[in-house]
Amino acid sequence: MKNISVIGAGTMGNGIAHVFAQTGFDVTLIDVQTAQLEKAIVTITKNLDRQVAKGTLTEDQKTEALSKIKTNTSISDGVAHADLVVEAATENEKLKLDIFKQMDAAAPVGCILASNTSSISITKIASVTKRPESVIGMHFMNPVPVMKLVEIINGYATSKEVNSTITELSKRLGKIPCTVNDYPGFIANRILMPMINEAIISLFEGVAGVEEIDTVMKLGMAHPMGPLQLADFIGLDVCHSILKVLHDGFGNPKYAPCPLLTNMVTAGKLGVKSGEGFYKYTPGSKELVVSEVFGK
Repeated sequence: MKNISVIGAGTMGNGIAHVFAQTGFDVTLIDVQTAQLEKAIVTITKNLDRQVAKGTLTEDQKTEALSKIKTNTSISDGVAHADLVVEAATENEKLKLDIFKQMDAAAPVGCILASNTSSISITKIASVTKRPESVIGMHFMNPVPVMKLVEIINGYATSKEVNSTITELSKRLGKIPCTVNDYPGFIANRILMPMINEAIISLFEGVAGVEEIDTVMKLGMAHPMGPLQLADFIGLDVCHSILKVLHDGFGNPKYAPCPLLTNMVTAGKLGVKSGEGFYKYTPGSKELVVSEVFGK
């Protein structure tokens, strides 16, 4: 593999482009918004600068990595010479299915089509293509340049050869691949999201406050970040969407999003991305908003 196309220039997409370019691949970063592509290049540059400052990358390596990335606003043009396309668009099923139809129509024969989805069925995504055996999940963790795990998801028709190729490719990126099968939430979010939801339910029922819940999980369970703060960083809308996928997929009420989570998403309190979730986020400070939510 030499040519990698990444669709979606948001947080995950620019991180995926970053690690491929740093490893020596030629990367085409694709997004319909030119401004988003420009923002992504700025973000990648800043993240590479951090690596240089830490001594994990040289200035020459940074320059080489940036030279490997080109941008494009057209899916058909951007994937025309790809050996692998990684879709990293918003976690929206309709959008992803539409993108995969376009990818399938434009990508060369033999090109592998991967999705960075955190919950949407790979089998369903593959069903809209004419190459279901070449469709696979490649779920990176955020922040991509730092986190080692890649959750590899086999769809119903994914070939062993494609799985083997993506497994070895993940290792080349310096990642640790773990293969799972295609069921709602896969493994990472099937376990993580119910924990986050239970933390929100505990807050909703008044069992404990935001800081208390996060402190218990950090100090008692050695989690680097409490579940409510983690939810803020993931995005409360993303958490809500994944829980809905789990609820719809299994039909089990234990996966139903907490009413508090639903209300916060409806109100636009999405966490870090909106500046407020379970915590408020302003430059240089973080303060609880539980008093505003519950009047305590």
